[in-house]
Amino acid sequence: MPDLLSVDREGLRPLAERMRPRSLDEMVGQRRLLAPGSALRRAVESGRVHSMILWGPPGCGKTTLALLLARYADADFRAISAVLSGLPEVRQVLAEAAHRFAEGRRTVLFVDEVHRFNKTQQDAFLPHIERGTIIFVGATTENPSFELNSALLSRCRVHVMEAVSPQDVRTTLRRALDDAEHGLGAQRVRVGDELLLQIATAADGDVRRALTLLEIAAELAQDEDGEITPATLAQVLADRTRRFDKGGEQFYDQISALHKSVRSSNPDSALYWFARMLDGGCDPHYLARRLTRMAVEDIGLADPRALQMAVDAWDTYDRLGSPEGDLALAQVVIYLASTAKSNAAYAAFNQAKADVAEYGTQDVPLHLRNAPTKLMKQLGYAQGYQYDHDAQGGVALDQTGFPDAMGERVYYQPVARGLEIKLGEKLQRLRALRAQARGEGVDPAADAAEE
Repeated sequence: MPDLLSVDREGLRPLAERMRPRSLDEMVGQRRLLAPGSALRRAVESGRVHSMILWGPPGCGKTTLALLLARYADADFRAISAVLSGLPEVRQVLAEAAHRFAEGRRTVLFVDEVHRFNKTQQDAFLPHIERGTIIFVGATTENPSFELNSALLSRCRVHVMEAVSPQDVRTTLRRALDDAEHGLGAQRVRVGDELLLQIATAADGDVRRALTLLEIAAELAQDEDGEITPATLAQVLADRTRRFDKGGEQFYDQISALHKSVRSSNPDSALYWFARMLDGGCDPHYLARRLTRMAVEDIGLADPRALQMAVDAWDTYDRLGSPEGDLALAQVVIYLASTAKSNAAYAAFNQAKADVAEYGTQDVPLHLRNAPTKLMKQLGYAQGYQYDHDAQGGVALDQTGFPDAMGERVYYQPVARGLEIKLGEKLQRLRALRAQARGEGVDPAADAAEE
């Protein structure tokens, strides 16, 4: 007779945990990393596993792979989270692993969110990895090159894991529906492949999230005679959002994609990345600031209206907020991507800064200095200065503007696009006339003949 007070602990575990793969063959996605005959698969199946960093998005199978490493290597599995664990707990886990190692037993130590450990905490693992006390498996959603110290990286191999495709996620969902022991098979839930694909797509490459959504839908389906209908799915997926990390690498990847789409004069892809970032919860004020930067850096003087439009859209968003103000920013995205481009001012400014750094503190030429006092005039301040408005054509062509030690420089090179076509033509004429007025560009052979 069953104990009425007994607890079905298997039934209490979430579906995503119950359906965790028990072999490499059950893992979906990661075809490149775990393909038959691949280096990692051969190492795992032979039990000769090495310390590693698993880098990939949430729900792609990092924890599962670490568990399988321990199973195939016949090693103990211990897991800690960098979010929840401090250095004392790390030391305790390492001491236990050292004790097991002395008894001839290996330990796979899985460190989730390893990038959240600081340098001191990361260094604590190094001697244990070197001695073989632990097989270290760190999981991270962030680029290890930026987030992990070089000493730890040098002792581990980095394996890149990919987001799981909707089709592969759907395979896992169907397996969960058919599995009577660990999944939902006993509930006889009915759902079409198209609706399963909707769940898989909404999970955004996260298998764990997809199984959670399926579990919720299956519970609601009990009121619909066990069938997951489009109406059921609409309730489950009402508040879904795409994968987006406001402070991580995905954030910077997406703003990079937006900026480069604008620079490449592709308003459609620029608008897509703008919408993606808004959808993921990016602060519109941040986007307004970056759009203003694009107007200055990539459009520049080819279309000076772009900067004013960016500032006006920013001001409009401040007045309207979301969602009405989002449209003002979207219009600027389209305009910036569609109009003429020039980074000539940006490049010129960088060259000027480089000369400032190279030449140091150069004296201002005397003719360019002000002379408000008698002493200054006696010292030659402002002597020889030509007031351009009084010169023929409004420009004193033979007057220099740089420190004597540098000579005249040319930084700004307008491109043949937008307003800079006119600016370029004007500056080309002026520069040629200035060079002629200073006696530059004259053929030395001609001078010799005249003499």
